Amino acid sequence: MKYKEYNRTAVVEYARKWAFSRNPNYYNFDSVGGDCTSFASQCIYAGSEKMNYTKNMGWYYSNGNNKSPSWSGVEYLHQFLINNKGVGPQAIETKQNKIEIGDIAQLSFDGEQFGHTLVIVKIENRFTFRGIKIASHTLDSLDKAISEYDFQKIRWIHIERVGI
Repeated sequence: MKYKEYNRTAVVEYARKWAFSRNPNYYNFDSVGGDCTSFASQCIYAGSEKMNYTKNMGWYYSNGNNKSPSWSGVEYLHQFLINNKGVGPQAIETKQNKIEIGDIAQLSFDGEQFGHTLVIVKIENRFTFRGIKIASHTLDSLDKAISEYDFQKIRWIHIERVGI
């Protein structure tokens, strides 16, 4: 398999452009559970430019009715990113001090299930929640500190490369 670099600058540029609006090329999932993970997927796609069309286990979007579960589902996105060995973004779960812009954070509000996906757009201090800034949908946010969320658990997803 060949690989290419994940374009972190493109991720942040996309997140900044669409944080407070919706790209008309994508269905808005706000009324059906939230748009946070679809927005994160759009950002990841901006940085990877590769979808994985593997049925059921892939990561792709054609339209609101033809997409993979991982495109808009918090747990499914996590599973795809950390298990993908094929085409598209490939990631690992990492520690807070190893994250970079363009990476993903997922929050659990009840300490059990993860229910919110955030895109890291700025790092002022990777050792504090206050120093890590995100963009997200479903409570549209840009440059919001992770410390502003009331969560029980957090996981960090570092995108290492893109399979081509």
